[in-house]
Amino acid sequence: MKRILIIAEAGVNHNGDLKIARKLVDAAKEAGADIVKFQTFQVSAIVSKHAQMADYQIKNTGKSETQKEMLERLALSQEAFRELAEYCRQCGIMFLSTPFDIESIDFLDGLQEIWKIPSGEITNYPYLVRIGKTGKRVILSTGMCDMQEIHEAIDVLEKSGSGKITILHCTTEYPAPFDELNLNAIRTLRKEFCCEVGYSDHSCGMEAALAAAALGAGVIEKHFTLDRGMPGPDHKASIEPFELKQMVQGIRRVELALGDGSKVPSHSEYKNRKIARKSIVAKRVIRKGEVFSEENLTTKRPGTGLSPMRWEELMGKRAPKDFEEDEMIEI
Repeated sequence: MKRILIIAEAGVNHNGDLKIARKLVDAAKEAGADIVKFQTFQVSAIVSKHAQMADYQIKNTGKSETQKEMLERLALSQEAFRELAEYCRQCGIMFLSTPFDIESIDFLDGLQEIWKIPSGEITNYPYLVRIGKTGKRVILSTGMCDMQEIHEAIDVLEKSGSGKITILHCTTEYPAPFDELNLNAIRTLRKEFCCEVGYSDHSCGMEAALAAAALGAGVIEKHFTLDRGMPGPDHKASIEPFELKQMVQGIRRVELALGDGSKVPSHSEYKNRKIARKSIVAKRVIRKGEVFSEENLTTKRPGTGLSPMRWEELMGKRAPKDFEEDEMIEI
């Protein structure tokens, strides 16, 4: 079975501090994630000075300011991302950052081998074209989308030259309510697009991520933070390092539990068949020549003798020898 790719989404939970970003890399590595992901943007290129914060951002930060003011505190420099990419290489975990503008795409193209497109950029035509022209693998989040928008985005990416595309089901709210997660959409997307489908989880806890793994998600992305009490828009919708480690371990167990789908006895089951199943035995003393019937036969453990599935075959036949009570029947 193909191994699930686990993305530990650090996002902007470094609060614009490179030291915190390095600690997030350490935590992702320690948890066993495959990738640690950040967000790269030029503030003036992605938001106007008039754009207001989302409701969840106001609620999670306790501030009412413009998006630009908030993002300026959360941005890291290109040099900081170069250092992070090298630090990830040294730590043995894949570096990934989501670009939010054309300049950031061009910058990150030299630092990473795949792209993660956020839900908010799925209708950004020039952005999609620039990503597609790199020819690299794409992981595409689909929060806030309907099927037509996903088809259109994939069409633009493929025509522009994108490599393999993985679709992530997602509910864009922080935290996302459980009654809006709609995890069965993972199956719907797989059937509709005939490609690998994963899940980007914005809910609290790790239940949804584990359920997504059980539904066959090929990629699972989850926001994490060093401390949910830290100031910032995404911390409250993130899990902490010990939870991230538990989630990774849980996903790996789910992978093992899913198996290959064939219904045959497992290796450990074979030794238990003789213990748990039954054999046909004498209910009481049976003398040679006596006719087998429901009056003198029964089924009991262990299952090392004649299978009870041969019950009808015995009815009416004569005993070939004497049988003591509980003795296994032989014919």
